[in-house]
Amino acid sequence: MSELLWQKPGVEVDPRIQAFLAGDDVLLDREFIQDDITASAAHARGLARIGILTGDEAEAMCRELAALSEDLKSGAFVLDERFEDCHSAIESRLVERLGDVGRKIHTGRSRNDQILVATRLWLKRKLGELRALCHECAGICLQRAEAEALPMPGYTHLQRAVVSSTAMWWAGFAEAFIDDTVRASQARDWIDANPLGSAAGYGVNLPLDREFSTQELGFGRMQVSPIYAQLSRGKFELAAVDALGAALLDLRRLAWDLSLFTTAEFGFVGLPPQYTTGSSIMPNKRNPDLVELMRATYASIAAARTELEQLLSLPSGYHRDLQFTKGALVHAFGRGLGALALLPNLLRGMQWKPERLALAFDDGMYATDKAVELAVSGLPFREAYKLAAVEPLPSYGAVPEASLAARVSPGGHAALGLEILKRRWSVVMG
Repeated sequence: MSELLWQKPGVEVDPRIQAFLAGDDVLLDREFIQDDITASAAHARGLARIGILTGDEAEAMCRELAALSEDLKSGAFVLDERFEDCHSAIESRLVERLGDVGRKIHTGRSRNDQILVATRLWLKRKLGELRALCHECAGICLQRAEAEALPMPGYTHLQRAVVSSTAMWWAGFAEAFIDDTVRASQARDWIDANPLGSAAGYGVNLPLDREFSTQELGFGRMQVSPIYAQLSRGKFELAAVDALGAALLDLRRLAWDLSLFTTAEFGFVGLPPQYTTGSSIMPNKRNPDLVELMRATYASIAAARTELEQLLSLPSGYHRDLQFTKGALVHAFGRGLGALALLPNLLRGMQWKPERLALAFDDGMYATDKAVELAVSGLPFREAYKLAAVEPLPSYGAVPEASLAARVSPGGHAALGLEILKRRWSVVMG
């Protein structure tokens, strides 16, 4: 490992202690190093604005930072156990290439605000990916809601309840993913605050131009209080994980539906072959493993949220406990976005089986229609309810298409409100 940034003369570093302190930082920081490089370049230009660096020195730093970024992309430079973290790797590279000029990069900043700003930039990008995926899924659901109107059973308590339709099923998940798009946007806007220049949480003895770095890094606002910059660590991550969790909860319920609908007992849906796997022992099996793992993914987000919450039982100021927030964050977004990225093509490729849907209706599913029909004729609903329990068929009989045509309440099959949803969908990415 290269010389530690904080190492003091005469103090021997116990390698076992250092290994525990470093933990998985080098591996996790591979996620954040490009953002740390971006923020370091902004910091160098900011130091030049207040005379700490000359223009030539700042230009040389930015040039070397850009070269490091390219080396990371090509694999010529690897963040590994030679370094304590991404911060030390960046500084080591600058010192190697620029000597004493490179040693000036840490003036006016701390590893505390370095990881804050790198994480914030990373989260903004990940929430942007989340928003785009939710928007894409919502769009597919809207298209299929317009194109398909097959009668299908509606269930409560996993029991056949009333007549529903594939169009209503698609519209339900379309609106869910529209809301998830909004939630991702709101979370991104909320965390869009620049902590660079807050240093270790108490400011520095320099007139840093923090508004400059805010604009340079594309943040919506400056996080003014250095103390709040530290208080927000973990809090902002929780907001991002909550937005991710909202989408994964909807994915979980959708995956549950597909898990049921693809069974031989239901047989409502066929999945594209590449979305199923075989059994290692049973030649006859095609298993919906992907759907099942999509259903399971929310567990990772819930675990990350719990870990973040537990880590935040702290007083104000920086504490090393916060190092562990990175693992929870990287794991949640890695697994969550990975699952969501596979969903659009699954939604495009799944196919309904009309013949199996048609076999799933029974007379009892029209009882609610019968009760409403009697109520409309003037009978008190509780009386209508009792009569419909005995004679469940409405005037049009056991015809699912007629039941759907009568479902005129807003959002019901005959009044899906797809134009409303399409307008919402078209503006949420604005």
